[in-house]
Amino acid sequence: MTDAAVPEPSPGGAESSRPRPHSAESSRPRPQYGEYATPEEQRARIRQPDVTVALDAGRVVEQAAPVGAPAVAAPSADVVPTRRRAVDRIVTFALLAYGLVNVISSFPAFLDYSAYADTMFTVLGVEAELSDPASGRPWGIAAALLLTVGWLATAAVSWWSVSKGRLTWWIPLVAGVLFTFLAGVLMVIPLMNDPAAWEALLGTLR
Repeated sequence: MTDAAVPEPSPGGAESSRPRPHSAESSRPRPQYGEYATPEEQRARIRQPDVTVALDAGRVVEQAAPVGAPAVAAPSADVVPTRRRAVDRIVTFALLAYGLVNVISSFPAFLDYSAYADTMFTVLGVEAELSDPASGRPWGIAAALLLTVGWLATAAVSWWSVSKGRLTWWIPLVAGVLFTFLAGVLMVIPLMNDPAAWEALLGTLR
């Protein structure tokens, strides 16, 4: 009895059933749509198709923000300037109101120059009288008009500056000091023209 011929194992028998790794020489097309991608990479490709290029190039893909997440609003850079402008407006209008009260309250004294001179002599402790009290009335009227025009001009300039968003509080402050000084100079001129009264005033300064 002859032995049956045992088929010889083919050279590629055991190994032919194993899947061969993909190589550049293989005719099998290279995966294009993420068969070997991780779940995170697949979700990133679905949400943002542009990340495919980054993944193929070997770059790290940043974690995408969850869909529908509310965007956090950045603090506005105009908050501080807006507060400063609000404070500037309040101070500006307060100074204008204070200046208007001073202008109105000065009218009675300026229009009655004789009473103004007597009050000044009393405050300074000077024993003197005007030789011609009526001569000072035109100067008192001029001083009152100067304060009125000065306040109106200051209010107009301040309003224009505020409307332009500029720093304005210093305008009524400087203008108030300036026009008050000029009005005081006008009120002193009649005293300088009265030799007796002026000599008595100079005596208190010596």
